[in-house]
Amino acid sequence: MPSKKAIVRRPSPRLAEGLVTHIDREPVDPLLALRQWERYTATLAEHGWETVEAAPADDCPDGVFVEDTMVVFRNVALVSRPGASSRRPETSGAEEAALALGCSVNRVREPGTLEGGDVLKVGDTLYVGLGGRTNAEGVRQLRAVFEPLGARVVAVPVTKVLHLKSAVTALPDGTVIGYPPLVDDPAVFTHFRPVPEEAGSHVVLLGGDVLLMAAGAPRSAELLSGLGYRPVLVDISEFEKLEGCVTCLSVRLRDLSAQP
Repeated sequence: MPSKKAIVRRPSPRLAEGLVTHIDREPVDPLLALRQWERYTATLAEHGWETVEAAPADDCPDGVFVEDTMVVFRNVALVSRPGASSRRPETSGAEEAALALGCSVNRVREPGTLEGGDVLKVGDTLYVGLGGRTNAEGVRQLRAVFEPLGARVVAVPVTKVLHLKSAVTALPDGTVIGYPPLVDDPAVFTHFRPVPEEAGSHVVLLGGDVLLMAAGAPRSAELLSGLGYRPVLVDISEFEKLEGCVTCLSVRLRDLSAQP
């Protein structure tokens, strides 16, 4: 059985100050957010994932969205250089966690910017969102690190949402799913299936046919259940107020000896 580990980071007390770009700001309840985060991490553990906490980043309101700090392919972690300068202090603690798990580490260098939420892995293909927090130089550096390892890197436009994975994620069979009004160009994906809710665009593959999804996407969960998948729903409403979703609350590392 492959070892499944997930890097997570508990919410900052300043969570309510987190950045918003494409939505209106709403009040965030930090105590409710902490309970939701604890339920999220417990759900990962219940499905065979060992959760590893990155060092707290209490001065970084967005630090809980740890997925943005790196991209991992096979056993190599490319530590990001966030497009939002206020988020750059988040990366050091996450890098330490990746090193402790045995990852080889590379870093995005100036003037490149890259955030992990802009990278969708489908097999050995890495779709990279270009146009928001990730720039062309960030894509070039990602390509330079991962193409020698067998990755195929495809840059795709992102203009309607914060990150590529705010618009699309992928099912275990490689089908990309998304809410069409927020997807710039569905045709760039080999197989695309629309879902009826924005929150339904986001799935975390827990293993086998089990999908972690937001509780705010019941119709999408029903659709995917009809396709033979088993959705597991968690309430992440406080993080959704900050453009967060189920993917950005963890960095998932499967078998580090051969991770796609």
